[in-house]
Amino acid sequence: MKTINIIEDFTNIPGARHIEDGPFSGEAFRETCLEPCFANPADNEEIVIVLDGLEGYPVSFLDEAFGGLARRHGSERVLRRLRFVSKENPLLIETITGYIKDPDWKTR
Repeated sequence: MKTINIIEDFTNIPGARHIEDGPFSGEAFRETCLEPCFANPADNEEIVIVLDGLEGYPVSFLDEAFGGLARRHGSERVLRRLRFVSKENPLLIETITGYIKDPDWKTR
């Protein structure tokens, strides 16, 4: 099992969607923290994502990080591998899961 704690491993102030939009974007988080875990298609190790400790997350950050991961690797694989932890805001897990289950929602 691998653990990624966003506040410890990435930032305490998540940014916008894309790298060109500014620092600590959802795209940068996906590319630096999540994509390496999905590089080997045969790897099924569980990845725990700790969401607590931040004031909040921009919707664009969450969609690009987790919805973007699902667009690249498929919703089923992403949902099977990721487990989210949030004692502070359990509804955040539902929001992120929604982006993963329906990664193309914004194109409709």
